[in-house]
Amino acid sequence: MSLNIDFLDETNELSAEQISYISELLNFAAKYEYIEEDSEVSLTFVSNEKIREINKEYRNKDSVTDVISFAMEEMGEGEIELIGVDMPRVLGDIIISVARARGQAEEYGHSNMRELGFLAVHGFLHLLGYDHETADEEKEMFTRQKDILNEFGLQR
Repeated sequence: MSLNIDFLDETNELSAEQISYISELLNFAAKYEYIEEDSEVSLTFVSNEKIREINKEYRNKDSVTDVISFAMEEMGEGEIELIGVDMPRVLGDIIISVARARGQAEEYGHSNMRELGFLAVHGFLHLLGYDHETADEEKEMFTRQKDILNEFGLQR
């Protein structure tokens, strides 16, 4: 299984090892979710200020958050069919605040890598249509992300 991941670290705070680990984790999640080979996802690491701007612009929430996802298929972009053209599935964009992740890791008493991995999987599941607006949706999504993290070996 190979997921094409476009990484962008606007903070320049993540190591090559962290990027590689998150890549392995997202590829594991993609396999777990039976995602097509060579599907694409974008993962950007930003500052608190940048994620606050994005949250305000796209969600009308003037606050810092930990992760935001933009699913391409929800927006109808995944429904375009080009006859005779073999295009990869484009899942969407995940944006993570590095500073917020670091703070939450300290607050929850686990590693920064665990928190970054949790947020990456959380955002990834949103790209696949999982949500947590209702109690049933939350149970399904949170169980799924816990199973993925545990089976990958990234427990709390």
